Amino acid sequence: MATEAGFSDDRLARIPRFLESQVEAGLLPGALTVIWRRGRLAHQSMVGAIDMARKKPMRHDAIFRLYSMTKPVTAVALLMLMEEGVIALDDPVKRFIPQFADLKVQGGGLPARDMTVLDLLRHTSGLTYGFHNRTPIDAEYRRLRIAEPDTEGGLPAMIAQLAALPLEYSPGDAWIYSAATDVVGYLVELVSGRSYAKFVRDKILSPLKMGDTDFQLEKDKRHRFAACYALKDGKLDLFDDPMKSPWFARPKLESGGGGLVGTADDYLRFCRMLLNKGELDGLRLLSPKTVALMTANHLPGAAEIADLSPTTDAFNESGYRGIGFGLGVAVTLDPARVGIPGTQGEFTWGGMASTTFFVDPKEEMAVVFMTQVILDTARRVRLRRDLRSLIYGAMTQSYA
Repeated sequence: MATEAGFSDDRLARIPRFLESQVEAGLLPGALTVIWRRGRLAHQSMVGAIDMARKKPMRHDAIFRLYSMTKPVTAVALLMLMEEGVIALDDPVKRFIPQFADLKVQGGGLPARDMTVLDLLRHTSGLTYGFHNRTPIDAEYRRLRIAEPDTEGGLPAMIAQLAALPLEYSPGDAWIYSAATDVVGYLVELVSGRSYAKFVRDKILSPLKMGDTDFQLEKDKRHRFAACYALKDGKLDLFDDPMKSPWFARPKLESGGGGLVGTADDYLRFCRMLLNKGELDGLRLLSPKTVALMTANHLPGAAEIADLSPTTDAFNESGYRGIGFGLGVAVTLDPARVGIPGTQGEFTWGGMASTTFFVDPKEEMAVVFMTQVILDTARRVRLRRDLRSLIYGAMTQSYA
């Protein structure tokens, strides 16, 4: 299986060994890695546990909090509507959300230009996240709990909160990871005429047969739901108990930025759809040209994320050097600048609990990595870089 997909079995075995060492060191509770290449499953390995206290071992159908791996799904939803001609990337957001017509920049000035749909998708909108802990605006996001799933009034209430706050910078001037994708979810709702979550279920999850992925977890799947931990002072502390998780209740705010839970197999189907240029098993969600647009670098001046981040330690799910940003995904521009093996044009993103995926069209490969531990940015990025080095290091054939 591995040999036919251009891998060495011995080298692929390094992946679970590396991850087992992370589990033994108390840095990960467990992990599941899936590699698809050249039309076949090339590797699947499981280590550790989905619930350490209850001694539940990792399982292939475990359900994980995807957090920001929801964002590429939301981007696909918006692009499906773009293909219908009802919204465009260069549309000003105020066309759909009149409350955004009077936005100010911090300090009270007017933005240099209007925020566009493109700005939302590529994180150049001027919006932010509260957890950045950098500015007074971030502090207001934390105080108001912007985009939290228990927000009374849901997405419309979140929009009202954002409209009352200044932007951190004028749209297009900087790249800051933000609640912009939740605004994209609201646009999907407005333009499609159905709730954001219903659109995603009806148009993406159900057609792709992603039956274990949703914004709410059915209680009969509780035994497969992984515990989520946070690494604090070198110790894994329980962050979300899978037996008492808020994901068992319907969220008041269906988050396009981080609301989904799902399995590795389900997410691999989503990745395979993108790898196949918008089609899977005879079902087409996007045209090949739209997938190419989604996975191109859209940062102003063809810049890297590093060029547009206002601080060198700005939060990021992918790293900084040699990486641009498309529509909901980071894109490798120069593997030499990234500093690990890879391919120009591969695209990726990850979630707060250290989950990640990447798709390499030239190598005909999609990878999904699942775990459930909240790490600091440096540890999380290093884990993903190490994983990619192991995967590319296991190749015996390159098709790029």
